[in-house]
Amino acid sequence: MHAYKELIVWQKSMQLAKLIYELTNRFPSHELYGLCSQMRRCSVSVPSNIAEGSGRQSKKEFQQFLSIAMGSATELETQILLARNLSYVDEKAVQFVLGLVDEVQKMLYHLVKKLRE
Repeated sequence: MHAYKELIVWQKSMQLAKLIYELTNRFPSHELYGLCSQMRRCSVSVPSNIAEGSGRQSKKEFQQFLSIAMGSATELETQILLARNLSYVDEKAVQFVLGLVDEVQKMLYHLVKKLRE
């Protein structure tokens, strides 16, 4: 249906996933199977759902996968805030990552809105 690799929201969400992997590399080792793993899975879920949805046969199906991507982005936002509260991430990094999450969320919202028209 769509060439997902050409979608800016997919490209930005891939950047976000890479950034989350880099950020979580600095987490304490005891978080490897906890918050670190959860944040990585959420971040990968965003571009993965965009890609999977783009390969579906209808706009409605694509919208559903974009909705799932939005949920993952929102979940990731919560986990970033928790990582900050646990002092795993400094405030400058948090603000940068949250800015990218916000950008991806807005792009997802607008893409869903466009598909509904």
